Amino acid sequence: MASEQREKLIRFYKGTEGEETVIQLVDTAEAVLKNRKFRLSGFLDPFGQEIAETVAANYENLRVDFDGGYPGAERARAMFVHEDFPGTPPGFDIACIEAKWNGQFARLSHRDVLGSLMSLGIERDRLGDLLVTNDSVKILCDEKMAAYFLQNLTRIGSVGVEVQETGLDTIAPKEERCKEIRATVASLRIDSIAASGFGCSRSRAASDIAADKMKLNWQAVKSASQSVKEGDIISMRGRGRLEVAEVRGKTKKGRTVVVLKRYL
Repeated sequence: MASEQREKLIRFYKGTEGEETVIQLVDTAEAVLKNRKFRLSGFLDPFGQEIAETVAANYENLRVDFDGGYPGAERARAMFVHEDFPGTPPGFDIACIEAKWNGQFARLSHRDVLGSLMSLGIERDRLGDLLVTNDSVKILCDEKMAAYFLQNLTRIGSVGVEVQETGLDTIAPKEERCKEIRATVASLRIDSIAASGFGCSRSRAASDIAADKMKLNWQAVKSASQSVKEGDIISMRGRGRLEVAEVRGKTKKGRTVVVLKRYL
């Protein structure tokens, strides 16, 4: 039975960005079914979390919980727990490392921080959210990586930083501002929807897609002509996220009325 479920899940995600993730999560889930205890995944993006929920739903006696270190975290670890496990799992093993710099002389972005961390040889699934301000970043990470960061993270890009470990309780819940946009579009092509939501031209949206800067439901957009539907999430590097909140009827001229929510 387990082998059939494994093959079905891997076949479903084969050839997609989720193929490697589903293999790792199926291995984790089956280890829990074998030892009747619990096991943690690495940090997952929202698409990975959807895969984890799908894996848990396809095996009996298995549940999955998520935690990213603070309320509203985008990246989170999955914990698969066997229903027969009698105790309470100890936790999600998440630490918070804070790096500070002089914000009067340097401006560092999320991309700068992530690039510097990856240059240290850190795997992406060891890292949760990166909460960047004008003069600091809070790095959510696997607890086992905390000491390594304290010893080795001395610069982000060309900027020297001071690093310390801080508590998860110092992180404020994420407060997202949302702008509602009502628009009419010629079609539900992603370049058309993105242009309306992000306030750019369709040609610019198409260029960003070609440059691999846009994702649909946290997966790479393959073509500017790809269709979207109600409930889809579009994210564009440097511009944030866009939700297709409603797809309404047609206007007299045959255009489609949509309601979009842009998260700022």
